[in-house]
Amino acid sequence: MASHTTDLEAGQEHAHPPGLAHQFEDLDQQLDATSFGMWLFLVNEIMFFGGLFAGYALYRSQMPAGFEAASNHLDIFLGGFNTVVLIGSSLTMALGVRSAQLGRNIWVRNWLIATLFLGLVFLGVKVIEYSAKYRDHLIPGANFQWPDPALAQGAQMFYVFYFAMTGMHALHMVVGAGLLLYFIRQAQQGRYHAHYFGPIENMGLYWHFVDIVWIFLFPLLYLLGLAFHGGGGH
Repeated sequence: MASHTTDLEAGQEHAHPPGLAHQFEDLDQQLDATSFGMWLFLVNEIMFFGGLFAGYALYRSQMPAGFEAASNHLDIFLGGFNTVVLIGSSLTMALGVRSAQLGRNIWVRNWLIATLFLGLVFLGVKVIEYSAKYRDHLIPGANFQWPDPALAQGAQMFYVFYFAMTGMHALHMVVGAGLLLYFIRQAQQGRYHAHYFGPIENMGLYWHFVDIVWIFLFPLLYLLGLAFHGGGGH
């Protein structure tokens, strides 16, 4: 009987709490490891976007007039609206993380749904912008058209970076939206509690990073012409 009791106690001692993966000793170690992994991933993303920013700066310095003219064709209102939308989504994401830390799964779900909604609004606006660029023949390539031949090369190069940078950013938003759907379902099932909130915290880091990238993209792309001549978008 004593042996049986000892076996039961040993089993309880080695039983993993909810959310703990088998390769970790406890939830604190798991949180540290996953957070470290997320930061490594974000450092890699910073280097990737940093390369795009460096290329943009190089070509902008070589073709300033073409870049300025092309920037003036962007819709500052839509770009500004999307900036406000993403700032709002950062707030809802932060509230979702806080709710997870407090074990309030219903509010985790609600705040993540709000974040997802704002992310989809952002992507919807990008579809509107991309459609307008297609209609105006501003997609880089054989069909690219610009009224001033002297600025055409610089304008086309601007749109190469515009679509590369905003396109990669939008792809990260799509990935984030997919992850949010997964975490919304997990929260609906009551998976998170005061000792297990790491996945939501890491999701928050990813989402805030994507938002910060846009905070840099907006002035570089949309406000370039405005900075020089006080012009607006078209």
